Amino acid sequence: METELKLSLSASELPRLLAHPLLAQTADTQRLHSTYFDTPELALQLRRMAVRERLAGEQWLLTVKTAGQSTGGLSRRQEWEGQTTPGALQFDTLVDDAALAKDLMALRHTLRALFCTDFERQRWVIEHAGAQIEVALDQGHIHVPGTALTEPMLELEFELLSGPEAALLTLADLLRQTPLCPVVLVPSDARKAQRGMALWARAIAKS
Repeated sequence: METELKLSLSASELPRLLAHPLLAQTADTQRLHSTYFDTPELALQLRRMAVRERLAGEQWLLTVKTAGQSTGGLSRRQEWEGQTTPGALQFDTLVDDAALAKDLMALRHTLRALFCTDFERQRWVIEHAGAQIEVALDQGHIHVPGTALTEPMLELEFELLSGPEAALLTLADLLRQTPLCPVVLVPSDARKAQRGMALWARAIAKS
């Protein structure tokens, strides 16, 4: 089960955020390129699911995320992720929900790449209020392959690794308070997959 808090911010807020004492430790930095899939009939979107392949450094990962609840930027949903070979989409060895794995394997031959994300991730792991939290700052863009459609992306994600869920919200409040003036961090329920699907729909409308 993945529990995370997603926040949006403007580029003008970024220098103040990065100057916050909680982010003084050196961040791990990685380039991530992801491709998201669905069927021509958007069977995964109808089930509010996402399937992606991601190149993280030299490692390929396959990820399945199910429908979840998202309120005020805080979301909870099931997630499976494991190493893969590009294009294999081997859901039966990844997903431990037998019924879901069977459904995905039945759809596998109809899945098509719809959109991609390409971004740099800065990552910190912070101990706060009895919790361990991964803080990820993503900067890059979303694009639809074969088209000129692209959209910038700048967002902050807090993922709960262990401990109480409430710590996500209190950590966000701490990061808003900087020595000079508050950083505007706005809760966002729009996931990368949702933004990518909206961009893909624009590409279809123009074709």
